[in-house]
Amino acid sequence: MTTDRKTADPKTTAPETTHPKTTHPKTPPPKIRTDFPYETTHEDIRVPLADGTKLSARVWRPVTEKPVPVLLEYLPYRLSDWTAPRDRQRHPWYAGHGYASVRVDVRGHGNSEGLPTDEYSAQELADGVEVVNWLAAQDWSTGKVGMFGISWGGCNSLQIAALAPEPLKAVVTVCSADDRYDNDAHYMGGSVLAVDMHAWAATMLAFVSRPPDPHYVGDAWRAMWLTRLEAVEPFIHTWLDHQTRDDYWRHGSVREDYSAIGAAVLAVGGWHDPYRDTVLRLVEHLPDDQVRGLIGPWSHQYPDQGLAPGPAIGFLQETLRWWDHHLKGVDTGIMAEPKLRSWISDSHPPSTVHPELRGGWVGDPAWPSPNVTPTAYALQGTPLLINSPQQTGLDAGRPRPFGNDADLPPDQRDEDAKSACFEFEAPSEVRILGRPKVTLRLRMDVPFGQAIARLCDIAPDGSSTLVTRGVLNLSARHGRDRADAWPLGVTEDVTFELDGIGHTFPPGHRIRLAVSSAYWPWIWPQADTAGFTLEPLGSSLELPVRAGGLDPAITFEPPEHSEPLGVACPATLDEERPERLVVRDVAKGEWRLEVDPRYGGTRVYPDGLESTEDALETYTIHEKDPLSARTRSDWTIRLHRPDLGWDVSVETRSEITCDAADFHTSDEVICRHGDEVVFHRTWERRIRRTAG
Repeated sequence: MTTDRKTADPKTTAPETTHPKTTHPKTPPPKIRTDFPYETTHEDIRVPLADGTKLSARVWRPVTEKPVPVLLEYLPYRLSDWTAPRDRQRHPWYAGHGYASVRVDVRGHGNSEGLPTDEYSAQELADGVEVVNWLAAQDWSTGKVGMFGISWGGCNSLQIAALAPEPLKAVVTVCSADDRYDNDAHYMGGSVLAVDMHAWAATMLAFVSRPPDPHYVGDAWRAMWLTRLEAVEPFIHTWLDHQTRDDYWRHGSVREDYSAIGAAVLAVGGWHDPYRDTVLRLVEHLPDDQVRGLIGPWSHQYPDQGLAPGPAIGFLQETLRWWDHHLKGVDTGIMAEPKLRSWISDSHPPSTVHPELRGGWVGDPAWPSPNVTPTAYALQGTPLLINSPQQTGLDAGRPRPFGNDADLPPDQRDEDAKSACFEFEAPSEVRILGRPKVTLRLRMDVPFGQAIARLCDIAPDGSSTLVTRGVLNLSARHGRDRADAWPLGVTEDVTFELDGIGHTFPPGHRIRLAVSSAYWPWIWPQADTAGFTLEPLGSSLELPVRAGGLDPAITFEPPEHSEPLGVACPATLDEERPERLVVRDVAKGEWRLEVDPRYGGTRVYPDGLESTEDALETYTIHEKDPLSARTRSDWTIRLHRPDLGWDVSVETRSEITCDAADFHTSDEVICRHGDEVVFHRTWERRIRRTAG
């Protein structure tokens, strides 16, 4: 056990992030906090499970003779390297304020024993319950436990809370899903999320194929690695095997029964994160004394990171109010805050990055809010055929923005030109908060299709800023748990919601609804290109219009972190490739989107580890042929410890193509120890297209 010393100069030490390639200007970095109420210690331990498996854990604790409450972050992303910089920002900070703060790797990942399982498997959640109970039983624990996390860690915090282990009293869930089918990285409106499902499955294949680290597990690393690799199965197989909302997706979806959640929930999201509707539903369905919601302008990041879009807030301080109230019984005033605090952005020009957005906070006592009135706008015009080119959607931006330079959607005028557009004047300010809704009267002459609706803010100069969007797989119009073919030549009304948003349309701007039949590569195209006929008469847009102004009383402290880990990111001489590059072959009518997800780069850790990652995603389609859709992801990873002579690499390739009847998936993993190939496997699968 070692004692952490506070020596960093907050004026000169910048916080680290897990995305070192981000270069756009951003808000001032968080203050580096070096003075705390408690001195802290940290140690690496093993948490024993009932079946004999031991999970890798890192524990930061305050130096005190008294027991303290425990905070747990539980996820698969390798606490000894990949999340180590982020962990160092917050776990010692909590420890310095009187909490034992614990980071645990899921079984089969990082340096934890056992075999990897599926995302949020029953085994993962059962292990999490055991970890909670074990932490509560330690002599340095008061027996009260809180869980927190972002994305995967936020999701399993909610799911474990729904299993209601007695010691778990409170959770903070950030950018997480309450519905694994329709509000995660797999499906949207019943349609296959081509870019996110493929990219995330490919990313997890690369992640799970990494070895344990001999610096922490000793000579057993190689046997652990090879045993783990034999158990690897690409997630994409399971995800595409379940194309409707069946029992597979209901597992772990707390939306099935919100009343099962036994802990107090602080639900946090960002308007530029795909999971923000989880916050609205949790605030709606959990009792007033159990939940508070917070939605800012942020991307898929903790709100204190200072990454675009800002402004960042003192999120650690805000969560400390939550923990102190629910785990220490201190009245911090957190439960006197409005049930939902939301940021509403001012109108802004289209840009792929906004370091900070203008706007302000509002508070609502409930959701749905008494301050929000649904306001309908009827569509006008004659029936029109919508048969969008297959490349419609290339300007959609990244499904899960991380704060990088090319994450957000650019000007939508090119996308609007491929869509049917309906406009409404904003003679006075129109402020919206919540989920817009569309009702479309459609006729189709083919059995399957999909409708995409985008809400855009049109400035006087004609520029088009994407506000929010929604998707409906038309076979899911009667429910996400079924796939009903469209009766040929029949007209039906379909209604679906767009993602939640807080936005202000100023006077003189126009509100545009753009409807398309394609949205590549977000949405995997259906086999037929016929599109649909839209009848404006009977179709409408419904906006959640919020009355009242901003609330200047809602404020937050400036962000701060504990001192950084000290990871070096050496500069490279190679020319950095674009984050998002669109290539058009005019003669062939083919479009290719190349995406560098900016996970990569080289990092040198204080313990001597050198880690290098490189990833490239490619999405290709012919403008007239939905069956030409192809996705590919390539990963290369190297882990090197010069002091141990340890040098390993992982290479993965993942592809999806299709024909009218099936998806075709191909995955390959090659692992090397030095020059020796220790593992090489290829998976080829043909998966029937049902709802997808």
